[in-house]
Amino acid sequence: MLLRVLLLSFILIQSANAFLSIETNYREQAKVLKTFDIDSTFMTDLVFITMKEDVDRYRTKYFLKVLENSNRFIPVLRNMIEEAEIPDAFLYLAMAESNFAPNAYSSAKAVGIWQFMPNTAKRFGLEIDLYVDERRDPIKSTKAAIEYLKYLHDRFGKWYLAAIAYNCGEGRLGKAIERAGTDDLAFLLQNKGYIPKESRMYIRKIMMMEHLSNSTDFIVEHDAGHLMNRGSTYTFSKIEVKGGATLTNVADSVGMSYKELASYNPHLKYSFVPLEKETYHLYIPYGKQADFAQNFDPNKDNSHFYVHKIKKGDSLYSIGKKYGVSYKVIKDFNRLKSNLLSLNKKLIIPVLKSKSKHYTIRSGDTIGEISKKFNVTIDTIMRVNNKKNSTIMVGERIVIPHVY
Repeated sequence: MLLRVLLLSFILIQSANAFLSIETNYREQAKVLKTFDIDSTFMTDLVFITMKEDVDRYRTKYFLKVLENSNRFIPVLRNMIEEAEIPDAFLYLAMAESNFAPNAYSSAKAVGIWQFMPNTAKRFGLEIDLYVDERRDPIKSTKAAIEYLKYLHDRFGKWYLAAIAYNCGEGRLGKAIERAGTDDLAFLLQNKGYIPKESRMYIRKIMMMEHLSNSTDFIVEHDAGHLMNRGSTYTFSKIEVKGGATLTNVADSVGMSYKELASYNPHLKYSFVPLEKETYHLYIPYGKQADFAQNFDPNKDNSHFYVHKIKKGDSLYSIGKKYGVSYKVIKDFNRLKSNLLSLNKKLIIPVLKSKSKHYTIRSGDTIGEISKKFNVTIDTIMRVNNKKNSTIMVGERIVIPHVY
């Protein structure tokens, strides 16, 4: 009799705990939906329920691996989103777009954690040029994404519409709402003729990721409790260096490998920061600022760099002659295993600054004559001096790069 009472008590306690867990999850999920301007009836959406169950049953390892591999970025993105006072669930918009991978690239030419298209990126202040693609910059791209989402919210009035517009484009969503005669989420999701299928699944995907990532039951059940305890502060710091500074020099100053530092700076296309900038930013691990301040010596970066796109007929020798650099230096610097070159491949050309000299233009001088006098090509002189044409003025001082 006592055993039956104890067993009954255990069952009642377990049932009560399960009920409380379900009730707590319901309240938390309803709260998240409200921040996105979504009615709580969304939880009965069959596609949404199926997506959660699918991940829970079949794709758990992949889902948790994404969360594990993005430990460097999630705390940073979460902090910035909270500080911007937009819904926390937008963190999972980034997960839906790219799995938090800064090097993610789509066939439509969208790039980065937030999958910005070139025009939208430039519209919100991200630089894309020969040296950088700031769509891959974890901080700058997140600031741009927040600004864009706020703009979309101002235009459409609801956060779930901002998310859908982010995916399918504001023009397309605007026309869809006009044709539908409503911006009701349930109507837009259930009727196929208004927004693309990908966009109809998009909002469900974000909500599913948010729910599972923050579900204590889901995380603990799959032995991933450590993900609940990850830091919520910035995991890297911003520093400023002069234009042309190399990652190798910075890495040495903070006790890192070049490869590791490069992974913190995916927005750089090459091993140095933009040449034309007076200063430019880099990211180093949080806590390395003191090492950088104490050990970094900008004078160790004594080279000037150019990027050469290989054309038909080019050889290492001809390229070296054009820039006044030994072909062996170019081969070495670009870690080429042979002298064979691939059409349209880009090579980095280093020119020493420390051995460069200055020349003051005299009456009658031309760029061509100066080129012959110092055995340096016209192109090289113009590149080093940031000249768009060959015009020179008497009394002007120009740099004559060192010839290897």
